[in-house]
Amino acid sequence: MKTANDILPERSQSIRSTGCSGDGSGIKCESESVSGAISQRACVYCGARVVLNPITDAFHIVHGPIGCASYTWDIRGSLSSGEEGYRNSYSTDLREKDVIFGGEKKLAAAIDEVMETHSPKVIFIYATCIVGVIGDDVDAVCRQASEKYNIKVIPVKSSGFSGTKKTGYKMACHAIMDLIEPEEAVEKVDGVNILGDFNLAGEMWIMKSYLRRIGVNVVSHFTGDATVDNLREAPKAKLNLVQCAGSMTYLAKKLEETYDIPFIKVSFFGVTDTSDSLMRIAYATGDKDVIARAKAFTQEESNRVLPLLEKYKKNLGGKKASIYVGGGFKAISLIRQFNEFGMKTVMVGSQTGSKDDYELIGNLVDEDAVILDDANPAELEKFMREKGADILVGGVKERPLAYKLGVAFCDHNHERKHPLAGYEGALNFASEINLSMNSPVWTTIGGAEDV
Repeated sequence: MKTANDILPERSQSIRSTGCSGDGSGIKCESESVSGAISQRACVYCGARVVLNPITDAFHIVHGPIGCASYTWDIRGSLSSGEEGYRNSYSTDLREKDVIFGGEKKLAAAIDEVMETHSPKVIFIYATCIVGVIGDDVDAVCRQASEKYNIKVIPVKSSGFSGTKKTGYKMACHAIMDLIEPEEAVEKVDGVNILGDFNLAGEMWIMKSYLRRIGVNVVSHFTGDATVDNLREAPKAKLNLVQCAGSMTYLAKKLEETYDIPFIKVSFFGVTDTSDSLMRIAYATGDKDVIARAKAFTQEESNRVLPLLEKYKKNLGGKKASIYVGGGFKAISLIRQFNEFGMKTVMVGSQTGSKDDYELIGNLVDEDAVILDDANPAELEKFMREKGADILVGGVKERPLAYKLGVAFCDHNHERKHPLAGYEGALNFASEINLSMNSPVWTTIGGAEDV
Protein backbone atom coordinates (compact mmCIF):
# COMPACT_ATOMS: atom_id res chain seq x y z
CA MET A 1 0.00 0.00 0.00
CA LYS A 2 1.50 3.32 -1.07
CA THR A 3 1.76 6.11 1.49
CA ALA A 4 0.46 9.57 0.61
CA ASN A 5 3.38 11.98 0.48
CA ASP A 6 1.36 15.04 1.39
CA ILE A 7 -1.97 15.84 2.91
CA LEU A 8 -4.57 17.92 1.10
CA PRO A 9 -3.79 21.65 1.56
CA GLU A 10 -7.37 22.25 2.73
CA ARG A 11 -6.81 19.76 5.56
CA SER A 12 -3.66 21.35 6.98
CA GLN A 13 -5.54 23.44 9.57
CA SER A 14 -7.25 20.30 10.95
CA ILE A 15 -3.96 18.56 11.76
CA ARG A 16 -1.34 19.35 14.38
CA SER A 17 1.74 17.22 13.80
CA THR A 18 4.62 19.10 15.48
CA GLY A 19 4.87 21.01 18.72
CA CYS A 20 1.18 20.38 19.37
CA SER A 21 1.31 19.92 23.12
CA GLY A 22 -1.07 22.39 24.75
CA ASP A 23 -2.01 23.82 21.36
CA GLY A 24 -4.89 21.54 20.45
CA SER A 25 -7.36 24.41 20.75
CA GLY A 26 -5.87 25.93 17.59
CA ILE A 27 -7.01 23.06 15.42
CA LYS A 28 -9.82 23.60 12.92
CA CYS A 29 -12.80 21.46 13.96
CA GLU A 30 -16.60 21.28 14.05
CA SER A 31 -16.70 22.16 10.35
CA GLU A 32 -17.80 20.57 7.08
CA SER A 33 -15.68 17.73 5.71
CA VAL A 34 -13.36 18.65 2.85
CA SER A 35 -14.87 17.60 -0.46
CA GLY A 36 -12.98 14.67 -1.98
CA ALA A 37 -11.09 13.81 1.23
CA ILE A 38 -13.10 10.59 1.79
CA SER A 39 -13.74 11.51 5.40
CA GLN A 40 -14.19 8.75 7.98
CA ARG A 41 -17.01 10.82 9.49
CA ALA A 42 -20.59 9.56 9.16
CA CYS A 43 -23.58 11.59 7.94
CA VAL A 44 -26.34 13.57 9.69
CA TYR A 45 -28.77 10.65 9.45
CA CYS A 46 -26.28 8.31 11.11
CA GLY A 47 -25.74 10.74 14.00
CA ALA A 48 -29.48 11.02 14.60
CA ARG A 49 -30.06 7.28 14.34
CA VAL A 50 -27.19 6.45 16.69
CA VAL A 51 -28.85 8.48 19.45
CA LEU A 52 -32.48 7.49 18.94
CA ASN A 53 -32.33 3.87 17.90
CA PRO A 54 -31.63 2.29 21.34
CA ILE A 55 -35.06 3.41 22.63
CA THR A 56 -36.40 -0.11 22.86
CA ASP A 57 -40.10 0.48 22.19
CA ALA A 58 -39.73 3.21 19.55
CA PHE A 59 -40.28 2.62 15.84
CA HIS A 60 -38.15 4.17 13.12
CA ILE A 61 -39.22 4.88 9.55
CA VAL A 62 -36.48 6.00 7.19
CA HIS A 63 -38.05 8.25 4.56
CA GLY A 64 -35.62 7.80 1.69
CA PRO A 65 -33.98 5.17 -0.54
CA ILE A 66 -33.57 1.68 0.88
CA GLY A 67 -29.81 2.15 1.15
CA CYS A 68 -30.22 4.64 3.98
CA ALA A 69 -32.26 2.13 6.00
CA SER A 70 -29.46 -0.42 5.70
CA TYR A 71 -27.18 1.92 7.65
CA THR A 72 -28.75 1.29 11.04
CA TRP A 73 -28.08 -0.26 14.42
CA ASP A 74 -29.56 -3.61 13.38
CA ILE A 75 -26.25 -5.43 13.89
CA ARG A 76 -24.82 -3.24 16.63
CA GLY A 77 -24.25 -3.90 20.29
CA SER A 78 -27.00 -1.89 22.00
CA LEU A 79 -28.79 -4.31 24.33
CA SER A 80 -32.31 -4.34 25.76
CA SER A 81 -33.73 -5.76 28.98
CA GLY A 82 -37.23 -5.73 27.47
CA GLU A 83 -38.65 -5.08 24.04
CA GLU A 84 -36.68 -5.74 20.85
CA GLY A 85 -38.74 -3.75 18.36
CA TYR A 86 -35.96 -1.21 17.92
CA ARG A 87 -33.91 -3.83 16.08
CA ASN A 88 -36.32 -3.66 13.12
CA SER A 89 -35.92 -1.02 10.44
CA TYR A 90 -38.62 0.39 8.17
CA SER A 91 -38.21 2.36 4.97
CA THR A 92 -40.42 4.10 2.44
CA ASP A 93 -37.97 2.86 -0.24
CA LEU A 94 -38.19 5.98 -2.40
CA ARG A 95 -37.53 5.40 -6.09
CA GLU A 96 -37.30 7.45 -9.29
CA LYS A 97 -41.08 7.93 -9.57
CA ASP A 98 -41.28 9.17 -5.97
CA VAL A 99 -38.46 11.62 -6.59
CA ILE A 100 -40.45 13.10 -9.47
CA PHE A 101 -43.94 13.12 -7.96
CA GLY A 102 -43.12 13.31 -4.25
CA GLY A 103 -43.14 10.74 -1.45
CA GLU A 104 -45.61 12.17 1.07
CA LYS A 105 -48.39 9.67 0.26
CA LYS A 106 -45.92 6.82 0.52
CA LEU A 107 -44.78 8.05 3.94
CA ALA A 108 -48.38 8.38 5.20
CA ALA A 109 -49.10 4.83 4.00
CA ALA A 110 -45.98 3.53 5.78
CA ILE A 111 -47.10 5.13 9.05
CA ASP A 112 -50.56 3.58 8.65
CA GLU A 113 -49.04 0.15 8.07
CA VAL A 114 -46.78 0.37 11.12
CA MET A 115 -49.68 1.50 13.31
CA GLU A 116 -51.99 -1.29 12.12
CA THR A 117 -49.33 -3.95 12.62
CA HIS A 118 -47.52 -2.85 15.77
CA SER A 119 -49.35 0.01 17.59
CA PRO A 120 -46.12 1.75 18.75
CA LYS A 121 -45.94 4.46 21.40
CA VAL A 122 -43.77 6.72 19.25
CA ILE A 123 -42.52 6.79 15.66
CA PHE A 124 -39.46 8.69 14.49
CA ILE A 125 -39.47 9.72 10.82
CA TYR A 126 -36.01 10.34 9.36
CA ALA A 127 -35.95 12.73 6.41
CA THR A 128 -32.85 11.75 4.43
CA CYS A 129 -30.93 13.54 1.66
CA ILE A 130 -33.31 12.92 -1.23
CA VAL A 131 -36.27 14.13 0.84
CA GLY A 132 -34.46 17.38 1.50
CA VAL A 133 -33.96 17.76 -2.25
CA ILE A 134 -37.52 17.01 -3.42
CA GLY A 135 -39.11 19.02 -0.61
CA ASP A 136 -41.61 16.59 0.96
CA ASP A 137 -43.50 18.26 3.81
CA VAL A 138 -42.55 15.67 6.42
CA ASP A 139 -43.65 17.95 9.27
CA ALA A 140 -47.20 18.04 7.91
CA VAL A 141 -47.38 14.26 7.42
CA CYS A 142 -46.14 13.69 10.98
CA ARG A 143 -48.57 16.24 12.40
CA GLN A 144 -51.52 14.60 10.63
CA ALA A 145 -50.46 11.12 11.77
CA SER A 146 -50.05 12.32 15.37
CA GLU A 147 -53.61 13.69 15.36
CA LYS A 148 -54.97 10.57 13.67
CA TYR A 149 -53.41 8.05 16.06
CA ASN A 150 -52.96 10.18 19.20
CA ILE A 151 -49.26 9.31 19.56
CA LYS A 152 -46.04 11.21 18.93
CA VAL A 153 -44.93 10.93 15.30
CA ILE A 154 -41.74 12.95 15.35
CA PRO A 155 -39.85 14.24 12.29
CA VAL A 156 -36.06 13.99 12.43
CA LYS A 157 -34.53 16.34 9.85
CA SER A 158 -31.44 14.38 8.93
CA SER A 159 -30.52 15.22 5.34
CA GLY A 160 -26.85 14.38 5.03
CA PHE A 161 -25.93 17.56 3.17
CA SER A 162 -27.30 19.76 5.99
CA GLY A 163 -24.26 19.32 8.22
CA THR A 164 -22.11 16.70 9.93
CA LYS A 165 -22.71 13.72 12.17
CA LYS A 166 -22.76 16.18 15.08
CA THR A 167 -25.67 17.96 13.39
CA GLY A 168 -27.47 14.63 13.49
CA TYR A 169 -26.90 14.49 17.24
CA LYS A 170 -28.63 17.86 17.55
CA MET A 171 -31.56 16.74 15.41
CA ALA A 172 -31.97 13.70 17.65
CA CYS A 173 -31.83 15.89 20.75
CA HIS A 174 -34.61 18.09 19.36
CA ALA A 175 -36.68 14.95 18.76
CA ILE A 176 -36.06 13.79 22.35
CA MET A 177 -37.13 17.16 23.75
CA ASP A 178 -40.33 16.85 21.72
CA LEU A 179 -40.87 13.34 23.07
CA ILE A 180 -40.37 14.07 26.78
CA GLU A 181 -42.25 17.37 26.97
CA PRO A 182 -44.52 16.98 30.03
CA GLU A 183 -48.18 17.90 29.85
CA GLU A 184 -48.04 19.49 33.30
CA ALA A 185 -45.50 20.74 35.82
CA VAL A 186 -43.23 18.05 37.22
CA GLU A 187 -42.20 17.44 40.81
CA LYS A 188 -38.47 16.89 41.31
CA VAL A 189 -37.16 13.65 42.86
CA ASP A 190 -33.73 12.73 44.21
CA GLY A 191 -31.94 11.14 41.30
CA VAL A 192 -29.91 11.59 38.13
CA ASN A 193 -30.30 11.07 34.41
CA ILE A 194 -27.55 9.31 32.44
CA LEU A 195 -27.00 10.94 29.05
CA GLY A 196 -24.92 9.48 26.25
CA ASP A 197 -24.62 5.79 27.04
CA PHE A 198 -26.23 3.45 24.53
CA ASN A 199 -25.89 0.20 26.50
CA LEU A 200 -23.30 -1.27 24.17
CA ALA A 201 -22.63 -4.78 25.44
CA GLY A 202 -24.59 -3.87 28.60
CA GLU A 203 -22.50 -0.86 29.69
CA MET A 204 -25.55 1.08 30.88
CA TRP A 205 -26.30 -1.76 33.27
CA ILE A 206 -22.74 -1.52 34.63
CA MET A 207 -23.07 2.24 35.22
CA LYS A 208 -26.44 1.85 36.92
CA SER A 209 -25.08 -0.88 39.17
CA TYR A 210 -22.23 1.38 40.31
CA LEU A 211 -24.61 4.24 41.07
CA ARG A 212 -26.91 1.87 42.95
CA ARG A 213 -23.95 0.68 45.04
CA ILE A 214 -23.15 4.22 46.16
CA GLY A 215 -26.81 5.12 46.75
CA VAL A 216 -27.62 7.28 43.70
CA ASN A 217 -31.02 6.78 42.07
CA VAL A 218 -31.17 6.74 38.25
CA VAL A 219 -34.36 8.40 37.03
CA SER A 220 -33.89 8.03 33.27
CA HIS A 221 -31.21 7.04 30.77
CA PHE A 222 -30.54 8.34 27.27
CA THR A 223 -30.87 6.20 25.36
CA GLY A 224 -29.46 2.76 26.08
CA ASP A 225 -32.14 0.29 27.23
CA ALA A 226 -34.58 3.20 27.48
CA THR A 227 -38.33 3.13 26.98
CA VAL A 228 -40.64 5.97 26.03
CA ASP A 229 -42.14 6.02 29.54
CA ASN A 230 -38.68 6.00 31.12
CA LEU A 231 -37.50 8.95 29.04
CA ARG A 232 -40.58 10.96 29.96
CA GLU A 233 -39.52 10.77 33.61
CA ALA A 234 -36.34 12.72 32.84
CA PRO A 235 -37.60 16.23 33.77
CA LYS A 236 -37.95 15.06 37.40
CA ALA A 237 -34.21 14.49 37.91
CA LYS A 238 -31.96 16.91 39.79
CA LEU A 239 -28.71 16.21 37.92
CA ASN A 240 -27.66 15.05 34.45
CA LEU A 241 -24.55 12.92 33.88
CA VAL A 242 -23.12 13.32 30.38
CA GLN A 243 -21.08 10.27 29.36
CA CYS A 244 -20.83 10.90 25.59
CA ALA A 245 -20.13 14.63 25.41
CA GLY A 246 -20.26 14.74 21.62
CA SER A 247 -23.79 13.44 21.30
CA MET A 248 -25.40 14.67 24.51
CA THR A 249 -23.93 17.99 25.67
CA TYR A 250 -26.45 19.79 23.48
CA LEU A 251 -29.33 17.87 25.08
CA ALA A 252 -27.92 18.50 28.57
CA LYS A 253 -27.93 22.24 27.89
CA LYS A 254 -31.50 22.07 26.60
CA LEU A 255 -32.62 20.17 29.73
CA GLU A 256 -30.86 22.73 31.92
CA GLU A 257 -32.59 25.62 30.14
CA THR A 258 -36.01 24.00 30.10
CA TYR A 259 -36.19 22.00 33.32
CA ASP A 260 -33.43 23.58 35.44
CA ILE A 261 -31.34 20.38 35.58
CA PRO A 262 -27.58 21.08 35.88
CA PHE A 263 -25.12 18.65 34.29
CA ILE A 264 -21.60 17.36 34.76
CA LYS A 265 -19.46 15.48 32.25
CA VAL A 266 -18.30 12.03 33.31
CA SER A 267 -16.38 9.14 31.81
CA PHE A 268 -16.50 5.49 32.77
CA PHE A 269 -13.60 4.38 30.56
CA GLY A 270 -10.55 3.37 32.56
CA VAL A 271 -9.99 2.93 36.28
CA THR A 272 -8.94 6.53 36.92
CA ASP A 273 -11.83 8.15 35.04
CA THR A 274 -14.38 5.74 36.51
CA SER A 275 -13.28 6.43 40.07
CA ASP A 276 -13.02 10.18 39.51
CA SER A 277 -16.49 10.29 37.92
CA LEU A 278 -18.13 8.37 40.75
CA MET A 279 -16.59 10.71 43.30
CA ARG A 280 -17.66 13.80 41.34
CA ILE A 281 -21.20 12.44 41.15
CA ALA A 282 -21.19 11.75 44.89
CA TYR A 283 -19.99 15.25 45.74
CA ALA A 284 -22.57 16.73 43.35
CA THR A 285 -25.36 15.11 45.37
CA GLY A 286 -24.10 16.75 48.56
CA ASP A 287 -25.08 13.64 50.54
CA LYS A 288 -22.43 12.64 53.10
CA ASP A 289 -23.54 9.00 53.09
CA VAL A 290 -23.28 8.83 49.29
CA ILE A 291 -19.82 10.39 49.42
CA ALA A 292 -18.67 7.88 52.03
CA ARG A 293 -20.05 4.93 50.04
CA ALA A 294 -18.43 6.24 46.85
CA LYS A 295 -15.03 6.52 48.55
CA ALA A 296 -15.28 3.00 49.90
CA PHE A 297 -16.55 1.52 46.61
CA THR A 298 -13.96 3.20 44.37
CA GLN A 299 -11.15 2.21 46.72
CA GLU A 300 -12.37 -1.38 46.89
CA GLU A 301 -12.68 -1.68 43.10
CA SER A 302 -9.34 0.01 42.44
CA ASN A 303 -7.62 -2.36 44.87
CA ARG A 304 -9.24 -5.28 43.06
CA VAL A 305 -8.56 -4.22 39.47
CA LEU A 306 -5.18 -2.47 39.53
CA PRO A 307 -3.18 -5.57 40.55
CA LEU A 308 -4.87 -7.48 37.72
CA LEU A 309 -3.87 -4.77 35.25
CA GLU A 310 -0.24 -4.94 36.40
CA LYS A 311 0.24 -8.29 34.67
CA TYR A 312 -0.33 -6.63 31.29
CA LYS A 313 2.13 -3.78 31.77
CA LYS A 314 5.20 -5.87 31.04
CA ASN A 315 3.76 -6.60 27.58
CA LEU A 316 2.38 -3.12 26.93
CA GLY A 317 4.95 -0.75 28.40
CA GLY A 318 6.77 1.34 25.79
CA LYS A 319 4.37 0.46 22.97
CA LYS A 320 2.87 3.16 20.73
CA ALA A 321 -0.89 3.68 20.41
CA SER A 322 -2.95 5.49 17.80
CA ILE A 323 -6.58 6.52 18.38
CA TYR A 324 -9.34 7.51 15.98
CA VAL A 325 -12.84 7.50 17.46
CA GLY A 326 -16.13 9.37 17.18
CA GLY A 327 -15.97 11.73 20.16
CA GLY A 328 -13.12 13.77 21.60
CA PHE A 329 -14.12 12.97 25.18
CA LYS A 330 -13.70 9.23 24.52
CA ALA A 331 -10.28 9.89 22.99
CA ILE A 332 -9.24 11.68 26.17
CA SER A 333 -10.20 8.68 28.30
CA LEU A 334 -8.31 6.34 25.98
CA ILE A 335 -5.14 8.43 26.24
CA ARG A 336 -5.37 8.20 30.02
CA GLN A 337 -5.86 4.44 29.85
CA PHE A 338 -2.80 4.03 27.66
CA ASN A 339 -0.83 6.18 30.09
CA GLU A 340 -1.85 3.77 32.86
CA PHE A 341 -0.44 0.91 30.76
CA GLY A 342 2.86 2.74 30.24
CA MET A 343 2.06 3.25 26.54
CA LYS A 344 2.62 6.38 24.46
CA THR A 345 -0.16 7.84 22.30
CA VAL A 346 1.48 8.99 19.07
CA MET A 347 -1.64 9.82 17.01
CA VAL A 348 -5.12 10.78 18.17
CA GLY A 349 -8.16 12.08 16.34
CA SER A 350 -11.94 12.19 16.39
CA GLN A 351 -14.92 12.83 14.15
CA THR A 352 -16.78 15.29 16.39
CA GLY A 353 -14.24 16.74 18.82
CA SER A 354 -14.51 20.34 20.03
CA LYS A 355 -11.77 22.93 20.61
CA ASP A 356 -11.93 22.23 24.35
CA ASP A 357 -11.45 18.50 23.67
CA TYR A 358 -8.42 19.11 21.48
CA GLU A 359 -6.89 21.53 23.96
CA LEU A 360 -7.04 18.87 26.67
CA ILE A 361 -5.75 16.23 24.25
CA GLY A 362 -2.82 18.51 23.42
CA ASN A 363 -1.94 18.71 27.12
CA LEU A 364 -2.13 14.92 27.57
CA VAL A 365 0.10 13.79 24.68
CA ASP A 366 3.76 14.45 23.92
CA GLU A 367 4.76 17.34 21.67
CA ASP A 368 5.55 15.06 18.74
CA ALA A 369 2.10 13.43 18.75
CA VAL A 370 -0.25 14.01 15.80
CA ILE A 371 -3.74 15.39 16.49
CA LEU A 372 -6.37 15.18 13.73
CA ASP A 373 -9.97 16.25 13.33
CA ASP A 374 -12.20 14.48 10.78
CA ALA A 375 -9.35 12.43 9.31
CA ASN A 376 -9.38 10.35 6.13
CA PRO A 377 -7.73 6.96 5.44
CA ALA A 378 -4.70 8.46 3.67
CA GLU A 379 -3.91 10.63 6.69
CA LEU A 380 -4.38 7.80 9.17
CA GLU A 381 -2.08 5.60 7.11
CA LYS A 382 0.55 8.31 6.72
CA PHE A 383 0.82 9.14 10.41
CA MET A 384 0.56 5.58 11.71
CA ARG A 385 3.49 4.68 9.47
CA GLU A 386 5.52 7.76 10.39
CA LYS A 387 4.97 7.30 14.13
CA GLY A 388 5.42 3.53 14.14
CA ALA A 389 2.09 2.81 15.82
CA ASP A 390 1.72 -0.66 17.31
CA ILE A 391 -2.08 -0.54 17.61
CA LEU A 392 -5.04 1.49 16.37
CA VAL A 393 -8.16 1.95 18.49
CA GLY A 394 -11.08 2.88 16.28
CA GLY A 395 -14.32 1.75 14.68
CA VAL A 396 -15.42 -0.63 11.99
CA LYS A 397 -14.25 1.64 9.14
CA GLU A 398 -10.70 1.76 10.49
CA ARG A 399 -10.22 -1.98 11.05
CA PRO A 400 -9.32 -2.93 7.44
CA LEU A 401 -6.81 -0.07 7.23
CA ALA A 402 -4.99 -1.21 10.37
CA TYR A 403 -4.81 -4.82 9.26
CA LYS A 404 -3.53 -3.89 5.78
CA LEU A 405 -0.73 -1.95 7.45
CA GLY A 406 0.13 -4.86 9.71
CA VAL A 407 -1.01 -2.88 12.78
CA ALA A 408 -3.01 -4.41 15.63
CA PHE A 409 -6.57 -3.14 16.13
CA CYS A 410 -9.09 -2.68 18.95
CA ASP A 411 -12.76 -2.01 18.17
CA HIS A 412 -14.07 0.71 20.50
CA ASN A 413 -17.16 1.49 18.46
CA HIS A 414 -20.84 0.47 18.46
CA GLU A 415 -20.40 -2.96 16.90
CA ARG A 416 -18.51 -4.55 19.79
CA LYS A 417 -20.04 -7.30 21.88
CA HIS A 418 -18.09 -6.94 25.14
CA PRO A 419 -18.15 -4.01 27.60
CA LEU A 420 -15.19 -1.62 27.82
CA ALA A 421 -16.69 0.73 30.42
CA GLY A 422 -16.21 0.63 34.16
CA TYR A 423 -13.80 -1.47 36.15
CA GLU A 424 -14.83 -4.63 34.32
CA GLY A 425 -14.36 -2.82 31.02
CA ALA A 426 -10.86 -1.67 32.00
CA LEU A 427 -9.83 -5.30 32.40
CA ASN A 428 -11.48 -6.25 29.10
CA PHE A 429 -9.72 -3.38 27.34
CA ALA A 430 -6.30 -4.29 28.70
CA SER A 431 -6.82 -7.93 27.75
CA GLU A 432 -7.91 -7.06 24.21
CA ILE A 433 -5.03 -4.62 23.69
CA ASN A 434 -2.58 -7.25 24.90
CA LEU A 435 -4.01 -10.09 22.82
CA SER A 436 -4.28 -8.01 19.67
CA MET A 437 -0.91 -6.26 19.85
CA ASN A 438 1.11 -9.26 21.01
CA SER A 439 -0.45 -11.81 18.69
CA PRO A 440 2.16 -13.95 16.90
CA VAL A 441 0.46 -13.11 13.59
CA TRP A 442 2.38 -9.80 13.36
CA THR A 443 5.78 -11.45 13.52
CA THR A 444 4.58 -14.15 11.12
CA ILE A 445 3.48 -11.77 8.36
CA GLY A 446 6.28 -9.32 9.04
CA GLY A 447 4.09 -6.27 8.44
CA ALA A 448 2.34 -5.14 5.31
CA GLU A 449 4.30 -4.78 2.08
CA ASP A 450 3.95 -1.84 -0.27
CA VAL A 451 1.93 -2.67 -3.33
